[in-house]
Amino acid sequence: MERLGTGIGWRPAIAEAVEAMAGIEWVEVVAENVCPGHLPDSLRRLRERGVAVVPHGVGLGLGGAERPDPVRLAALAERAEALGSPLVTEHIAFVRAGGERTGSRGLEAGHLLPVPRTREGLAVLCENVRIAQDQLPVPLAVENIAALLSWPGEELTEGQFLYELADRTGVRLLIDVANLHTNHVNQGEDPAAALDALPLEALAYVHVAGGFERDGVWHDSHAHPVPEPVLAVLAELASRVRPPGVLLERDERFPSAAELEAEVEKIRRTVAAAGRDRVSVGAGARPGSVPAPGAGVAAGPVADEAARTRLALGQTALLSALVAGTPAPEGFDRRRLRVQSRMLTAKRGSVVASLAPELEQILGDTYRPRFLRYAAARPLAGGYRADALAFALHTLREEPPAERAARRALRDWWIERSGRASLVGRPWARWARVARFALLGR
Repeated sequence: MERLGTGIGWRPAIAEAVEAMAGIEWVEVVAENVCPGHLPDSLRRLRERGVAVVPHGVGLGLGGAERPDPVRLAALAERAEALGSPLVTEHIAFVRAGGERTGSRGLEAGHLLPVPRTREGLAVLCENVRIAQDQLPVPLAVENIAALLSWPGEELTEGQFLYELADRTGVRLLIDVANLHTNHVNQGEDPAAALDALPLEALAYVHVAGGFERDGVWHDSHAHPVPEPVLAVLAELASRVRPPGVLLERDERFPSAAELEAEVEKIRRTVAAAGRDRVSVGAGARPGSVPAPGAGVAAGPVADEAARTRLALGQTALLSALVAGTPAPEGFDRRRLRVQSRMLTAKRGSVVASLAPELEQILGDTYRPRFLRYAAARPLAGGYRADALAFALHTLREEPPAERAARRALRDWWIERSGRASLVGRPWARWARVARFALLGR
């Protein structure tokens, strides 16, 4: 595996700080947030300096019941080529469910949700990963996710599940040590035992991130400093194998550039210190058994359509309980489902506010409670930008602001963003204005 070194997640809000950091050897970008034909100047300058850029996808849903969407795969491949990336990464998760296979409406999670660690779930995942590998121009690595809840009837531990996945497909692994810590707190899984079972020879790189604990639940926020327990898991991993790359993830509540740089340096020191006492590769992990990319792999059982349908029904029932208020599927922890549901709604409101900050400016302190009421009965369907428009229209129709200026500002925002403003000045402008007021009830 190509050596990456020490890096940080590139985000527009910290672009200048990242460029100025000493010792940054590579960066990672959210694949869906960059346009191949219009790369940010900061990323172009980093590439010109020889800094590697890795696209990190969040939308494929490789753990879902359906085969990967060719359009999404092509978009990920296009970004890898535009950035000259040595590899691309995605998650071991499902992000949508429902649709034709289940005879129900399609649902979007807006979040990474865990796949069942069963033999059948593994077979579906392996086939999806192989499809993705065939369509991508560079190697693929997949990441373990933080899970608040687990599926009933699971047959494999996380380490066993990841080992089988790498063994059958030859895929590389992106190990998030913060997620191992999250699963330790939330599900009682021992990080050291997971590391012992992992095929560390398949390691592509490592994620490190912060979070916080509340009411016995660890929240993988990516908005807090990296805590000592997460650094301890990183040290455990680095004592077993030299990571090809280690990267700090920070997505919100960015600290000063000096604080970010100090965190990167702490990660670098942790890896270096652990490396001085490093044991042989993958202690307890059967080194050498996972093939290199392109080598023959132990394919294992193939998922048939019946298996995909059973997985689809299960994932649809779970996601519907989380975002549409349907009853909890049998065997799931109902308290955890409620916590996860609240987290999904809160995240949805935060993402909409970041994409459309004008909405929070117009509605002020009422934005959050209004959005929670709106989202409670309206699952995410068409992406966050469509969600922002739908929320604005719902607010105008169902509970408009009391202040006339706020109503007018919200109405004008919706008209401009929805494309209705393009009618102004045309021969049918008067009709458009009449239709607009009829539609909005104003």
